[in-house]
Amino acid sequence: MSEPLALAVIGGSGLYNMPGLTNAQEHILETPFGRPSAPIVIGSLEGQRVAFLARHGLGHFISPSEINYRANIYALKSLGARRIVSVSACGSLREDYHPGDLVVPDQLFDFTKNRPRSFFTGGLVAHVGVADPFCPTLSGQLAEAAAAAGGRVHRGGTFITIEGPRFSTRAESNLFRNWGMSIIGMTASPEAFLAREAEICYGVLAHITDYDVWHVSEEPVTVEMVIATLNQNVHLVQEAIRQLLHQPDHSPGCACQNALSNALITNPSVIPPETRRKLSLLVDKYLG
Repeated sequence: MSEPLALAVIGGSGLYNMPGLTNAQEHILETPFGRPSAPIVIGSLEGQRVAFLARHGLGHFISPSEINYRANIYALKSLGARRIVSVSACGSLREDYHPGDLVVPDQLFDFTKNRPRSFFTGGLVAHVGVADPFCPTLSGQLAEAAAAAGGRVHRGGTFITIEGPRFSTRAESNLFRNWGMSIIGMTASPEAFLAREAEICYGVLAHITDYDVWHVSEEPVTVEMVIATLNQNVHLVQEAIRQLLHQPDHSPGCACQNALSNALITNPSVIPPETRRKLSLLVDKYLG
């Protein structure tokens, strides 16, 4: 495994253009699960090693349902990632979460239908615990960093991930509100669950770009609306990342880093050799 990264960021390609990012290099990787969405850019920021990955590919050509989430997380793990910050565009399902605000959610509801959700297939079973799907320590630091950057930040709330790529109907949006969901997006699942299986601390910094389609006094969400808010907030998010790098890295002592310690259930003697090789990066510390 490579020298540990101070931080990995998954989001839009605009985040790469950060003032102060030096010695940036692209890394084109192949994983047992295929190729990641884009070359991973690693550079030095605030004197620390940071990686950036464009979730939808450079130029945003990969649909949420077609993202190779397993390859993305595996690749970052192979590069030494211990912490991942996901920067995501989301709709608000609450009156008090306004467009332009930032949210660091603490719960996740997976409403996707067509995505591989686990690394553990092919003869090796793991039941990983995700009662708290976002790392509480990293999420707390992320909320503090976003506030220090000058953002209006909400800590907590449930993030529902829909399949996409279409936006919700009004009936769906109102149902999600009745369920108590706070924000809605298309990419946190299964990304958060795969990060936990890879024993990486994971937190979300969500841009509120719109009120989805439930709010009768606001315009329904459009692509133009999303892009406009993202462009307005890009410098705010960049500064939040910079602020986060000034906080201590508590990942070595975090429970996320040992999430598989009680999750592997398959008798090692029956694990197919090919599966064992494929997942060696994740399981060798437990299977020897």
